[in-house]
Amino acid sequence: MPTPTLLVLDAEPLPRLGSLTGHARIEHTDAQGLAERLPRADVLLVWDFTSRAVRDAWPGEGPRPRWVHTASAGVDHLMCPELAASDTVVTNARGIFDQPIAEYVAALVLAMAKDLPRTLELQRERTWRHRESHKVAGSRAVVVGTGPIGRAIARTLGALDITTALVGRAPRTGVHGPEDLDRLLARADWVIAAAPLTDQTQGMFDARRFGVMQPSARFVNVGRGQLVDEDALAEALAKHWIAGAALDVFESEPLTPTSPLWQVPGLIVSPHMSGDTIGWRDELGAQFVELYELWAAGKPLENVVDKQRGYVPGH
Repeated sequence: MPTPTLLVLDAEPLPRLGSLTGHARIEHTDAQGLAERLPRADVLLVWDFTSRAVRDAWPGEGPRPRWVHTASAGVDHLMCPELAASDTVVTNARGIFDQPIAEYVAALVLAMAKDLPRTLELQRERTWRHRESHKVAGSRAVVVGTGPIGRAIARTLGALDITTALVGRAPRTGVHGPEDLDRLLARADWVIAAAPLTDQTQGMFDARRFGVMQPSARFVNVGRGQLVDEDALAEALAKHWIAGAALDVFESEPLTPTSPLWQVPGLIVSPHMSGDTIGWRDELGAQFVELYELWAAGKPLENVVDKQRGYVPGH
């Protein structure tokens, strides 16, 4: 059997794939060269998970890889109708980012409850201004998204004694369906968006949804930028419909220096870093190597994405 060709859509730093020497013929490409190289590849590793090059290159002529793995939780950046309709298996990096993102969300919740951004501002101004802060224990949260990340967020907030409701695609034991979302939003102190980007979730947090929330509520998005109508969020903060928000993902990234979001009162902006802890790239590389060994041995792959739904089912 010939050695399979593994094509890597590159991003710096490159993945450590030395352990696959002799088990794969490894080729590298950038976005411009992807379309030309795709027909010769058995496996595609989308290491540059911010690129939309796969969506553009996949519909071309010739054979296509039998397996595509993306080093990210989301798959919307690579999914196109032709890939969705093909026999190609798609896997993602489920499991790598769960706890880091949950910890990041907890940090944001505590930072907003304890008014830490204002404390740092006052420190820079050398201003002593006593204030009262909020107690998080006993408060209520809604987490939209019931995958591993959403569940990790719920567990971590639970450790802070925050009562947390999970909202998913359909109701089941321990999970509310979409029909309960507005009712839960109206009572929530914390609203966390951690859902995948699908036709059903795109733009779900709009002016109406922010209007449903309490004036004391705070909103956090660690899912996908397109879940949120950013203009509506800015208006909700400016008009004090909600008390605060934090965005780690955006409709367009990186956020430009001229974006008005930098100066929205009550908004914390972070550069899509909630899941990126020291050593995360090595974990992504090691995960892919483990999956490749399963694939090469003809064993079932883990983290297989339902290409119609846009995420790994079963949670």
